[in-house]
Amino acid sequence: MKDSNFLKENNGRYMWHPMTSPQDSHDNTPKIITGSSGVSVSDIDGHSVVDAVGGLWNVNLGYSCQPVKDAIANQLDTLPYYSTFRGTSNDAAIELSYELAQFFEPDGLSRAFFTSGGSDSVETALRLARQYHKLRGEAGRTKFLSLKKGYHGTHMGGASVNGNANFRTAYEPLLPGCFHIPAPYTYRNPFNETDPERLAQLCVQALEDEIAFQGAGTIAAMIMEPILGAGGVIPPHKSFAPMVQEICNRNGILLITDEVITAYGRTGAWSGARLWGIKPDMMATAKAITNGFFPFGAVMMGERMVETFESNPNARIGHGYTYSGHPVGAAAALACLAETKRLNVVENAAARGTQLFDGCKALMEKYDIIGDVRGGHGLMTAIEMVSDRATQKPIDAMSASKVYEGAYAAGALVRVSGPNLILSPPLVLTEADANTILTALDAGFASL
Repeated sequence: MKDSNFLKENNGRYMWHPMTSPQDSHDNTPKIITGSSGVSVSDIDGHSVVDAVGGLWNVNLGYSCQPVKDAIANQLDTLPYYSTFRGTSNDAAIELSYELAQFFEPDGLSRAFFTSGGSDSVETALRLARQYHKLRGEAGRTKFLSLKKGYHGTHMGGASVNGNANFRTAYEPLLPGCFHIPAPYTYRNPFNETDPERLAQLCVQALEDEIAFQGAGTIAAMIMEPILGAGGVIPPHKSFAPMVQEICNRNGILLITDEVITAYGRTGAWSGARLWGIKPDMMATAKAITNGFFPFGAVMMGERMVETFESNPNARIGHGYTYSGHPVGAAAALACLAETKRLNVVENAAARGTQLFDGCKALMEKYDIIGDVRGGHGLMTAIEMVSDRATQKPIDAMSASKVYEGAYAAGALVRVSGPNLILSPPLVLTEADANTILTALDAGFASL
């Protein structure tokens, strides 16, 4: 470990960071995180803050979750790696597939395909969706539908179904045959509709119209987040997801829920699908599956996938990763799943989520810079910042940075993405921790 000056000087010199420019990393030294405990992290200068970002939506059980650390260490001593490609397997991956089948049984999902993370899980689901239709004699079903503002990772397929130009424009042309439906986003939508239930109906009508235009027989799958996360925490009306599922089922279109964020308790329910009462054909998961301690993911499969792929000699899956079913990741996931269930984190996620949501709404009454507050479903909350409430003009980057820095100085690490300030803290957050976040946000907004 070098001294702090070395780290600060060299951070942007040799390493390119995700989601920013090399020039930005060079000119603006980021927070260099060097320690953690519970739900807090500390930086190279010794400043400790409550992590209101939860790593990156993934450290659900906090940084001191010893059972997961022990499982990783023990597995490294026993079997640090072996492949699950044809001809070999490992005990940890087999056991995990069984436990996940039990966990996701209420969602109608019973098989697992293991990946290295969320983007891998999305890519896997998209590929298997196309193969599903080819196996059924409908090779023309190759297109994908998704929601504007949705986030589905950064692989070529995921970027193609992404609903945010920031992840698309620099890499176009992307995968052909990807089409986007308006999101049920009450604060900004093309219908100028603020009623959530009416907006859900309008978005569903747009979905029906797009299917009719493209031709149902050309569409492989619809992929969507049960609650849009990185796009700014956009929860739809409770009627939305069931209507989408009915339309997909009626048109022979597979429904993929991207639950890289929402699975394993984040929403105050064990999955986003369960929150809305739907049963997807596939579910992409990752992040909290190992509490962020090991890169790992799982795509869960529903009955239609099982019926089509199993007992079918032609259903050879020509897809996978070197680290699919990695024994260390599987061991971490087993321990994490057990601890997640033991702590029953959905109850605390719901309670603390309500506390943060209500606290942010109270801040909105105090500060005109807050144009909208979204949340109300577990520990997923967003504050959309504006320079003018009447016109809903987004805040400028410098002002948003001041809010971020003010909150950090006052004791909380938050995430600013465009005009959105996003909160996704660990699900083991205490009432006092949540109050610290709210007090820090107050200080951040007061700093302007």
